[in-house]
Amino acid sequence: MRLNGKYADNFDELTKFIETAQFTITSQRDTSWNAFDETFKITVMRQGVVIDTLGHVSVKDSLFKNDNRYLHLRDLPPIKGKIPGQFIMKTGEITDKNNVKSSVFEAYVPKRVVLQGLDEDLVEKEIAKTSVEDVRGPNIKVGSLEELTVNGNWPTSYDAKIAKQ
Repeated sequence: MRLNGKYADNFDELTKFIETAQFTITSQRDTSWNAFDETFKITVMRQGVVIDTLGHVSVKDSLFKNDNRYLHLRDLPPIKGKIPGQFIMKTGEITDKNNVKSSVFEAYVPKRVVLQGLDEDLVEKEIAKTSVEDVRGPNIKVGSLEELTVNGNWPTSYDAKIAKQ
């Protein structure tokens, strides 16, 4: 998002971004020097920051190296060789109380798609869950079109379990 100021509107744009975008590698260091102050007619020490550009790295090489799984970001993982559905991605813009506009995104998949083929009563119970220990609501999602966040609607305990692996 920081490279071009907005999120990709769809998975095709995201794929194009991954394949073509580059980011700059920089080095930052503090520095100081003596300078003559014209107002007081004395030499004073000044401080600043020097930023050097070291090079550019492609987003694709940084995130995926020799892996092409980014071509299937929209697809749910296959079940018995069949892709059961796709994620839906939406973008927008919100304005905060200070009149600052920010880009937002939301990527989600309906729980019903993920749980297809299971007992309908259990699917309905899962969709109705609202506890902080559950995936809340009818969708599994990351981001939001209403607030600035890149969090998902699943419990933080899920993230801790993944981090341990």
